[in-house]
Amino acid sequence: MIGSAEKIHWLVYGFLAAGALCILPFFGAEATPPAAFFELFSGERSLAAEILLHHRFPRVLLAFVCGMGLAACGSALQVMLENPLAEPFVLGIAGCAAVGASMALSFPVWLVYLGPFSSVQILAFAGSLMAVGLSLKLASRFGGAAETVILAGVTVNILCGALMMLIRYFVDPSRLVVMDRWLMGGLDVVGWDSLMAMFPFVIAGSLLLFPLGQALNLMAVDPVLARAHGVPVRRVRLRICLATGCLVGAAVAFSGPIGFVGLIIPQAVRRISGPDMRTGLYFSALAGGAFLAFCDMLARTLVAPTEMPVGILTAVIGGPVFLRMLWKRSL
Repeated sequence: MIGSAEKIHWLVYGFLAAGALCILPFFGAEATPPAAFFELFSGERSLAAEILLHHRFPRVLLAFVCGMGLAACGSALQVMLENPLAEPFVLGIAGCAAVGASMALSFPVWLVYLGPFSSVQILAFAGSLMAVGLSLKLASRFGGAAETVILAGVTVNILCGALMMLIRYFVDPSRLVVMDRWLMGGLDVVGWDSLMAMFPFVIAGSLLLFPLGQALNLMAVDPVLARAHGVPVRRVRLRICLATGCLVGAAVAFSGPIGFVGLIIPQAVRRISGPDMRTGLYFSALAGGAFLAFCDMLARTLVAPTEMPVGILTAVIGGPVFLRMLWKRSL
């Protein structure tokens, strides 16, 4: 049975997600009138209708999917690693993805397109999966405990930081601007083809992650208790890491590293809706998607006609919120 409070939470998060997907596409450097939506079903479409269909809708959907993956993975990792400060990038994903993307951006001969993918996206995603693999390998070498996973991720991030400095030292200075822009995180113009190419990884990651709610509830109490109840803890940790590689890797490949979504959204959801991970994963996904879509709307309207990198905006919003949580000792 679903309690009345849980029903209200489902309605609230569902309303936030639906509102983000249905309303935010009409906002941009120039607002799009609602009449443009109805022109999509007519024979003649105005420029506003074409922008809405081919630019705004896929961009908002991309923001929602990226935010969904970051927040859901952050929620699971905070339980798995027994650390409320954990976030998806703790596995070294951002660092390895940045190395891959920087290699493609630094050397024009590598900047090629394969179908809907650019080499930037391919190498960033490959770097994300490599980060997960390295973190798991290092962690398993020392027993696979939660703290060793964190230390392995820190080690991977340090190595990637050194590689980034090496790349920046040798690259043409004119390419540094492009690299820095990618590292700030942004939801640039995408088409439906690129978005559809992302969905197989999103579906795979979701199938791995979302059924783990009950197992995470037991692990949140005590991993030993979880084992006593038949939860294969090491297998659950492996599934979470693989899901993070798929969901966050795809997000980073298309949008660059966007911080704080996977950190503050799970914390906020846990405070509002409680610690039950059977619903917490879904609530975090819906709230994270709506939050990043809203931040992207602000990024493209606050300083119009130019755009602010959405990664900067999430840091500006998320940093003070997180500091307030720390100040009130709510973690």
